[in-house]
Amino acid sequence: MRRSLVMTDDTARHPFRASLPPHVKSGRAPILPRHGGRRQGDRGPGRWTMTDLREFLMAYCACFLAVSAFIA
Repeated sequence: MRRSLVMTDDTARHPFRASLPPHVKSGRAPILPRHGGRRQGDRGPGRWTMTDLREFLMAYCACFLAVSAFIA
């Protein structure tokens, strides 16, 4: 008899979902760490810093140059 390492849930109706732990498929909000899940220096949702703007512009320019070089 072959036994699985993970207990399965027959009500999941899919092999992958059946192998997930109960807390993953419960649909509840995830448990955050004690410090709130934020990185040091994070200003919260919707707040852009100069570093964010600089990194976005660098990525945008790199993609623009790559597409321009491909087209030309």
